[in-house]
Amino acid sequence: MALRGMESESGPRWRTMGRAFANRNYRLFFAGQGVSLVGTWMTRLATSWLIYRLAGGDAPWLLGVVGFAGLAPTFFLGPVAGVFVDRWDRHRVLVVTQILSLLQSAALAGVAFHGGSGSIMIGLVVALSLAQGAINAFDMPARQSLMIEMVGRREDLPSAIALNSSLVNGARLVGPALAGMVIALVGEAWCFAIDAISYVGVVAALLAMRLTPKPRPPATGSVFGRLTEGARYAFGFPPIRALLLLLAQVSFATMPQSVLMPVFVARVLGGGPYTLGLLSASQGCGALAGALYLASRPSVLGLGRVVVGATLVLSLGLLGFSQSSSVWLSAVLIAAVGAGMMAHMAATNTLIQTMVDEDKRGRVMGFYGMAFQGVAPFGSLLGGWLAGRYGSRPVVLGAGLVVMAGGLTFATQLPRLRRHARPLYKKLGILPSDRPDEVAAVMASPPALRETA
Repeated sequence: MALRGMESESGPRWRTMGRAFANRNYRLFFAGQGVSLVGTWMTRLATSWLIYRLAGGDAPWLLGVVGFAGLAPTFFLGPVAGVFVDRWDRHRVLVVTQILSLLQSAALAGVAFHGGSGSIMIGLVVALSLAQGAINAFDMPARQSLMIEMVGRREDLPSAIALNSSLVNGARLVGPALAGMVIALVGEAWCFAIDAISYVGVVAALLAMRLTPKPRPPATGSVFGRLTEGARYAFGFPPIRALLLLLAQVSFATMPQSVLMPVFVARVLGGGPYTLGLLSASQGCGALAGALYLASRPSVLGLGRVVVGATLVLSLGLLGFSQSSSVWLSAVLIAAVGAGMMAHMAATNTLIQTMVDEDKRGRVMGFYGMAFQGVAPFGSLLGGWLAGRYGSRPVVLGAGLVVMAGGLTFATQLPRLRRHARPLYKKLGILPSDRPDEVAAVMASPPALRETA
């Protein structure tokens, strides 16, 4: 009925996906990010390999420490950062975070070029990772909240989210493969230097944007009061609460697999930088496929089921990867892990952004960042410690079981969550009151339907 009509009016799938490109600001953002994200993924892989090379027998534990340092600030600062993002000019916040990230990558390159004793270098890398984590705590809610201002029209927001997810994972495909070659030829330091240079593009793109200033409501109340208000809003509504908790569980359990990849490559698969680059690129390829799948879906129905299905695909990929001794089989399984994680994360993002009020978007996305990145370092730290005692295979196997348990639990909650979300979706015009059979759509609508329904 109404939903099908909107689908037919949207035109071919590719046109729907690409309509955000009609906005000059988003084109600038996309181009700048395309360059910068390749450098970001190069740095992530180069950091892991540098620590593994310097640490020797202590690699699993120290890889967990570095992962913890890079992401833990988001757990502690993310919700507070969301309060300030709701108060400040989001464009300026994003410019500042990108400049600070440029300086952090340049410092990391300086440390790697200078060399020195292994313990000193590891300490500096951990400190710089901690600094980047603090920057990211402000960057994520600002980036997510600014998306609507970049595209200009709310109906273009689903296209922007899909394209951004595809861009992130396209860079994830190119960056690690390029990093593997650079590390093998000239060392990790050049990966960090390339990353620092890549930030120039995104800063230039942000400065070239022409955004219409939006008046902000006057800030009232304390930071703690605003934070409490945001927490009550996010966790008081069962659908958002369930999505955030599942995302946190998945992120916590999946992070050890990423952190332990160098150990898995060297000790289980008997490979080196090229193998590490291959597996990282395979995971990025799977993630890109997951993002494109979500972007090309002709119907908004069933997105809640996509969350469940993606979680189960992710868990099965982890279980298979934990038992594989073949490089090529591992590449296929890690691609499934990437596809499942990406589809789960993007679907969760879309659902939350659909339901959130605009004046609380920054704070809710701060909690989203806390669930997506903030809890991951605790999984990283635990996974590194467990891998040091029991090996990397049991850790990845356990991660798969935890993810599967979360997905199955969420599946049993879907009917109740649909009942909670239905009044909101009917108020927004997404669910017609004369179609009770369409209750399945309550967990399945992009923000554009608020305007087009």
